[in-house]
Amino acid sequence: MHQLLFVLNPVSGDIDKSTLEGTISAFCAERGRQAHFFHTSGEQDLRRLQTELGRRPYDAVFACGGDGTVNLVAQALADTELVLGILPLGSGNGLAKDLGIPQELDEALHLIWDHEVRQVDTLRVGGNFSAHLSDLGFNALVVEEFCNGDTRGPGAYVRIATQRYLDYEPATYRVRTDRETFEGPAFMVTLANGNTFGSNVVINPDSRLDDGEFEVCIIEPFPGTAALGILYQLYTRDFDASLYTRRLRCRWVEIEVPGQQQVLGQVDGEPLELPTPIRAEVIPRSLRVLTPPTPAA
Repeated sequence: MHQLLFVLNPVSGDIDKSTLEGTISAFCAERGRQAHFFHTSGEQDLRRLQTELGRRPYDAVFACGGDGTVNLVAQALADTELVLGILPLGSGNGLAKDLGIPQELDEALHLIWDHEVRQVDTLRVGGNFSAHLSDLGFNALVVEEFCNGDTRGPGAYVRIATQRYLDYEPATYRVRTDRETFEGPAFMVTLANGNTFGSNVVINPDSRLDDGEFEVCIIEPFPGTAALGILYQLYTRDFDASLYTRRLRCRWVEIEVPGQQQVLGQVDGEPLELPTPIRAEVIPRSLRVLTPPTPAA
């Protein structure tokens, strides 16, 4: 792997990136690799990136940012032979954590020569590409306010979530999958190809990124006295232990929200309005990703 493209998001996370390009260039030059750079701007990034990929025979493309940057690059590479690398430099880095990618820059850069290539599933959610986690309900509301705010980092997310929890009103959902159904109010509904939000909340324990399926993870309304218990279970990979949680494993799902023609959702950390009914489906093994080598037995 010699021709490498690094896609830099200058505003992801709460991280100073002023020296990032020089650090990557020096690292690659010392090891006989050629580093090229693409900077996101928020304007036609996918189209511009696809144009850049046609200019040179790259061997891999690294997303240097958070889950939104990973989504952008993965969307450009899905269903191609090009390989996605991740330098986790966002506020959450959920997919990178699920893949076991080191969270320190120097260690993540070692994947350039010491790696294995893994094929993972992706999702289509209401016509939108998703590489990791999407949801409706409470978390989507928090993500929208977080993205529109001036402060990044886990502390800002926790502050917003605490404020919004106090007056949040759950919606009613009708959920139909290829195997089972659910109807009723829900605090949040997550469409999970992975396990873990960037906040280290494990919404979908024991799932796999390459099994040709995904999970609909539902948290039903709960009394205030149960809140700390649910939060503890989410941080200890014990999602299924609560009376207020359930998971539906599926290959596709259709979600209706009675009385609403569109609802707020978030896809890989990016808020957007989704027209209802919302259909999501898995695209098996459609993305090639650089991950740390599997330890020898």
